[in-house]
Amino acid sequence: WSSIKGQARVGAAYGAHITCSCRYIEGRDMASCETDKEAGMEMVSLSDDPEKKRVTASVPFLAEAVAERRGAFGCVQLNEAEIEAL
Repeated sequence: WSSIKGQARVGAAYGAHITCSCRYIEGRDMASCETDKEAGMEMVSLSDDPEKKRVTASVPFLAEAVAERRGAFGCVQLNEAEIEAL
């Protein structure tokens, strides 16, 4: 079980990061960014918050990750405390 949950966390974190970079560094739309998902990431859902330049990726019931554009730092992953504060 922990292996599946670990893989879900990695997939969500990867999805949030690459999609944030796609949207807010490359300037592409979500439909285009969806095509960047690797094989095996079909369970990773993506949502976009253009106002905050933030992308959330989740694997239902297992994992969630959030990345946001932070100026010159590019897209960074939010830690658990930052996600809970949203």
